[in-house]
Amino acid sequence: MSETWPQRLLADGFGRIAETLPEIIDGLSVDDLLWRPYDRANSIAWTLWHIARMEDAQIAPLAGADEVWAREGWVERFALPYAPGAMGYGQSADEVAAFRLKDPTLLTGYYQAVHKATIELVDTLSEDDLARVIDARWDPPVSLAVRLVSIVDDAAQHIGQAAYVKGLLGLR
Repeated sequence: MSETWPQRLLADGFGRIAETLPEIIDGLSVDDLLWRPYDRANSIAWTLWHIARMEDAQIAPLAGADEVWAREGWVERFALPYAPGAMGYGQSADEVAAFRLKDPTLLTGYYQAVHKATIELVDTLSEDDLARVIDARWDPPVSLAVRLVSIVDDAAQHIGQAAYVKGLLGLR
């Protein structure tokens, strides 16, 4: 199938997250990545992990696949003090504070694997697929295209938060 304009647009949106995430990590120590500007704030590491988990948890069912998190051993590599299916949504400040990271390449490696799965899905989608309603519980019902744009939007907001915290590191 030849690439359609919606595929190019979605690939570009997801690609911007994939380009920016390693740029945020670049030059930071593990301590920098785990630093929180105040007790209830999210660290850069937790935020970037959450971006990858959120995308993975939403893309996998759309692709009819298991999450990259479980199927490629990321649960074990990260060894977080969370349930295996945790993705950061609704976590308390104490749960966020419990996030630990020994190797920053885990964050980039996991996101790269998620991004690959995302682009593999995007590459298969026709305009008819994108128009398909996938969640009728909303008014208006949510199409596949709307869900994908929502994932990009959520990730972009979180990337901005992580970049802001990185900027604050210069003030401490």
